[in-house]
Amino acid sequence: MFRSEEMVLCQVFVQPEAAYVSMYELGEAGIAQFRDLNPHVNDFQRRYVTEVRRCSEMERKLRWVSGELPEPPPPPKPSPKILSPREINILEERIDYIESEIQEMTKNALNLKTDYLSLIELKILIEKMQTFFQDHSAHRKISASVQIYNNEGALGHLGFIAGVVPTAKVASFERMLWRISHGNIFFKQAQIEEPLKDPVTGHELQKTVFVVFFHGEQIKLRVKKVCNGFQATLYHCPATYKDQKDMLVGVESRIKDLEMVLEQTEQHRRLVLTNIARDISTWMVAVRKEKAIYHTLNMFSMDIIKKCLIAECWVPRPDLHILQKALDDGVRASGSPIPSLLHYVPTRETPPTFNRTNRFTRGFQALIDSYGIASYREVNPALYTIITFPFLFAVMFGDIGHGLIMTIFAAILVINEKNFQKKKTDNEIWNIFFGGRYIILLMGIFSIYTGLIYNDMFSKSINIFGSSWSNVYDNETLRSRKEFNLDPKDSYSQEPYPIGLDPAWQFASNNIIFLNSFKMKLSIIFGVIHMAFGVTLSVVNFNYFKRREMILLQYVPQILFLLLLFSYLCILMFMKWIMYSAISEDPAYGTSCAPSVLIIFINMMLMKSSDVKEPCKAFMFDGQEVLQKIFLAIAFICIPVMLFGKPVYQMLADKKRKQQGIESGDVPDPEHPEEGMGEVLITQAIHTIEYVLGTVSHTASYLRLWALSLAHAQLSAVLWQRLLRMGLGGGSPVNSIMLYLIFAVWAFFTLAILVLMEGLSAFLHTLRLHWVEFMSKFYDGQGYVFLPFSFSAILENDDEDEKTKPNGAPPE
Repeated sequence: MFRSEEMVLCQVFVQPEAAYVSMYELGEAGIAQFRDLNPHVNDFQRRYVTEVRRCSEMERKLRWVSGELPEPPPPPKPSPKILSPREINILEERIDYIESEIQEMTKNALNLKTDYLSLIELKILIEKMQTFFQDHSAHRKISASVQIYNNEGALGHLGFIAGVVPTAKVASFERMLWRISHGNIFFKQAQIEEPLKDPVTGHELQKTVFVVFFHGEQIKLRVKKVCNGFQATLYHCPATYKDQKDMLVGVESRIKDLEMVLEQTEQHRRLVLTNIARDISTWMVAVRKEKAIYHTLNMFSMDIIKKCLIAECWVPRPDLHILQKALDDGVRASGSPIPSLLHYVPTRETPPTFNRTNRFTRGFQALIDSYGIASYREVNPALYTIITFPFLFAVMFGDIGHGLIMTIFAAILVINEKNFQKKKTDNEIWNIFFGGRYIILLMGIFSIYTGLIYNDMFSKSINIFGSSWSNVYDNETLRSRKEFNLDPKDSYSQEPYPIGLDPAWQFASNNIIFLNSFKMKLSIIFGVIHMAFGVTLSVVNFNYFKRREMILLQYVPQILFLLLLFSYLCILMFMKWIMYSAISEDPAYGTSCAPSVLIIFINMMLMKSSDVKEPCKAFMFDGQEVLQKIFLAIAFICIPVMLFGKPVYQMLADKKRKQQGIESGDVPDPEHPEEGMGEVLITQAIHTIEYVLGTVSHTASYLRLWALSLAHAQLSAVLWQRLLRMGLGGGSPVNSIMLYLIFAVWAFFTLAILVLMEGLSAFLHTLRLHWVEFMSKFYDGQGYVFLPFSFSAILENDDEDEKTKPNGAPPE
């Protein structure tokens, strides 16, 4: 992972009959990224467009059949061998037959369900009709002649039309009938209680039975037009009660027969689909592989005599033997007497960037690639991010308890990763957590370590080795003071706690002052070390790309500027910790005379000294003022070196190269045109100003380590003191019951706020520190990713696309 793989541009000459097998082997290996040698040729004019269309059609049919399955199909079976053209033809014929069979079964089932729906509606209509004709109020409203029945749907001299209409349209339907008849109709309706099922979509249908009584043929035609307009279904219904009863018996008998036929049809359809489901995933994989092969072959060009395919591809140098083996296997399988040829093409084109990863390093590499793909063969920050990322996260998230929760969660994902990988899901949040399981695991482990250093576990300290501080106050003094201050002059035993903070600071009223100073200084120290390491990594790039002059013109002034100012600031912090003490015999080095490191640094930049009173000293050691002026002078000298060093060197180098070209008679290389001096100076001025100002702002940016660590600790303390402490405060049975409820609330807020929200906040801040403060010192990130021809990647992308688009519809 130190840098990306060395890539080789290869030119391949292969016979058409051997190309299919060779491409299958390369697709399984996933080592070659092919270049399109026909960029100006339309996709529909390429050599294998017919095969690609054929595969696309088979894929569409399989996707449609898959959508008809009652449940998701099982995963594909492993296919150790490639399908021959004859086997592909057989598979295509079988897919066509299966599609036709399922279409026929679906069509028949749809017709049966439509008939079944009509019979159910007719049955309900007859039942409601009997109720309508037995309604005495209706009889009074129609007329006395309503009592005469006949078999033509006429009630005396009044006619009637019966049917079913969607419930949502009943009000509009009745209003329209009233308007077109000018009130000369009688409308009766009753809603069907149980919802019906649409035979096409399977959705529930709310429908209403209706009967319209009218007089005259003209109104009858108008009523039928309105029924058609409102998509009402009309049924012929007898007028006499006896005929209605006989018809109802016949309809019920037909319904029972149809239910039996529907059940048998559904069982047969389910049996056929179950048999198909066992192999449909395997067929889909085979079809997609063949489609990918022909799609890649369309990127090849033909020689002059149209008998040889020519391809160009980027291949990692360690994998060249795999490419050669795939070509040989293709020749052997086809029986061709002409071998495939492999040539290495020298080029000045920038190769793609390929960083080999495994399941552990893949997540860290993804963090770097999200910022920008590394330039070819430059230093890969992912190698160092494996340690620095979880460490800086843990500095902000330091808590033994919270780190333990995170570690257990990540450990479960890691231990059961094979089972989770088999269960593919569309849940994006789960996929993010699972993809970063190793990152979360390391962040949790490092958080346990920093929590041990902070001696913080759910805002409580752990006293393992015994405190090095003693209580010098009696009970009366503590009651009167109502606070517990730790003074190293009186309370400290001068024997430090073996690891981390002393647990006595948990009870001290001045612990915030102490922790603020401690964590703020640590943040600056970690930040300067991190940035200095990033600047130093640029030396590796300069040396590898043979730009060693940049070590003197860029690295040396940059590192001097950083070390002489901000590393000196860190050294002053250590000196203050070591030199000044509460028990010092020299009052000049007592706690009252301990200087502010920040004030010393500001005075250094302003070139002035502080006014102090005896016995204190303005400087921490003799000669400090002179040393600071020397450091400041050297740092200021580094700025013009950074600004003019590279442009002046480039101008002299161009002049020398031009002079040598004139003397030798060579034409200057057109691939390296000389840039104007003004443009070079402007570019370098931008970089210099960015680095000088960025050094100050980036150092201050690392104070987020202190701020988030303090916020995390205080939130944890608030939850403990204001919530959980209430449940622990009493000894009555009621308090024991309340403790369960309070603990549940405390656990919820601990997970939701302190682990999830605070963890996400610390993660984003850590990501910013790496992208901006660390990687900007050496990382170019102007490369493009290596995308090899790989069946595994193609199938994974196709699965994701399939989840977002509808199933293929069958042809008309």
